[in-house]
Amino acid sequence: MTGQATISHPRIFQGWFVVAAAFAVTFVGFGSAYTFSAFVEPLQRNFGASRGSVSLVFSLAGFLYFGLGILSGPLADRFGSRPLAVAGMILTGLGLAAASAAQSLTQVYAAYGLGVGLGVGCAYVPAIGAVQRWFVRRRGFASGLAVSGIGVGTLVMPPLASLLIGMLGWRGAYLTLGALAMVLGGGLALLIENDPRRRGLGPDGDPPPSTVAAARPEGAAVNEAIRSMRFVSLYAACLICSFGVFVPFVHLVPFAQDHGIAPSAAVWLLGVIGIGSTAGRFFLGGLADRMGRELSLLLMFVGMALALAMWAVSTTVWPLAAFAFVYGVFYGGWVAVLPAVVMDYFGGRNVAGLIGILYTSVAFGTLVGPSAAGFAFDVSHSYTLPILLSAAANVAAAIIVTASSSLAVGNTALQRQRSVSPP
Repeated sequence: MTGQATISHPRIFQGWFVVAAAFAVTFVGFGSAYTFSAFVEPLQRNFGASRGSVSLVFSLAGFLYFGLGILSGPLADRFGSRPLAVAGMILTGLGLAAASAAQSLTQVYAAYGLGVGLGVGCAYVPAIGAVQRWFVRRRGFASGLAVSGIGVGTLVMPPLASLLIGMLGWRGAYLTLGALAMVLGGGLALLIENDPRRRGLGPDGDPPPSTVAAARPEGAAVNEAIRSMRFVSLYAACLICSFGVFVPFVHLVPFAQDHGIAPSAAVWLLGVIGIGSTAGRFFLGGLADRMGRELSLLLMFVGMALALAMWAVSTTVWPLAAFAFVYGVFYGGWVAVLPAVVMDYFGGRNVAGLIGILYTSVAFGTLVGPSAAGFAFDVSHSYTLPILLSAAANVAAAIIVTASSSLAVGNTALQRQRSVSPP
């Protein structure tokens, strides 16, 4: 009894502070990135540019902040997530500040594309990868809570950017957002820690494993994982769906304005995606822990496809708001469940590196999708074809995940049959 009384346990598990830090990184990083829709019209007007060429700014940034995970993930596995997350938030702030001084659209490409792209790319995968190691039983919920910063950022930051543009102009708005990224994002990123064992803890706050084998997290080697059918299928599904996933984040606001909706209400629609996204990350992440994360991932693809089909037939504010919310729910669930599925498949040994490699698929889709939708609009003055293709891409992704899951189950059953068959 006496010995037990001397053992002290923290009232709040340290893993939740890591989740809070990752929330701050995603809130500031992606919230700043997703303000871009509010800047499309001012940038078009200021530089006399087409919608497709302006949309390319976001596509370049998106390509970098998802593609850079292939470097930042392994670096985080080796050196720790905190320095990369802090550096990423500082780069994001500098990129936004540099964009405020741009004198040409090319300079916006360089400042916003490189600054925000490299900054979020440095911070995102390391922060989310760190969260995966702190939880097992509640991994889906914790991952969902961490990336719900993206949803809250999408809710808060675009209306804030619109307000700042009205008060300070687009240059002053970018400068203010840059300062916010460096101070808030960089400061809270200091709470990130890579591994619970350094605090004498196990995942979920359990006692740490006492075996020698616990000195290194279990899991597949990178080369082994990326050659597996599960990883290849997951990569293909994410690549295909990503051609359409980010089209609403760039084009929903101009789409709404094209149909006579006031700019303030159009930007509010982007905030509705954020509301839905926050709900999806928070609730669907926890639900995935109970119903199975692989099945949940399949449902996210189907849900995004159905929501995009709603967009194709919506032209007034309330149907568009319904689309925005439903789409946000399933998009948020997709972002929440995906890192947890990687951890389930391949373990924690190289989880950040594998998430980073997987996100290069999203990078290529983001590079092509939003800008292609913009150029398609420049030619046809309609978003119908890009929206329908985006929905079809998510259907294709769902088919790939279903086929991969069925093949994996079949292979497992065959291996079991062989193991019990006489020689």
